[in-house]
Amino acid sequence: MNAGVRGYWLMTWTGLLANVAALPVIALVAFAGPPLQTANISLAISLAWPAAIVGIVACAGLMAERRWGGVMALVSLSMALSASLPYGIVRLVLVRDPHALSGISLLLAILNLLALIYWARPIHRKNIRL
Repeated sequence: MNAGVRGYWLMTWTGLLANVAALPVIALVAFAGPPLQTANISLAISLAWPAAIVGIVACAGLMAERRWGGVMALVSLSMALSASLPYGIVRLVLVRDPHALSGISLLLAILNLLALIYWARPIHRKNIRL
């Protein structure tokens, strides 16, 4: 069981709440307006919403202390990182709004990277039921 791993339950609940809250926020950003609207919609449908849904399922597996929950968490965080980092860089260069959406996207990329490092630790794969 992972009850003894520091931060396990905090990270699981934080991930669940963040992924559930991300679903409407992604819709607001995708359909917000003119700057890069086509890119926003296509990125939301193809990568952002699937990453959030996989994250919700991963949190369910982590709450049940299943090994597949950790694997799905890695997949979800990788999907989110592969979307937020390039999007933030492109938006920063094209729209030049470092304090608005591009800054938030780059901050989310850093947080996703830190969470990815946390869930990739080998201690999460030991003593877990299949």
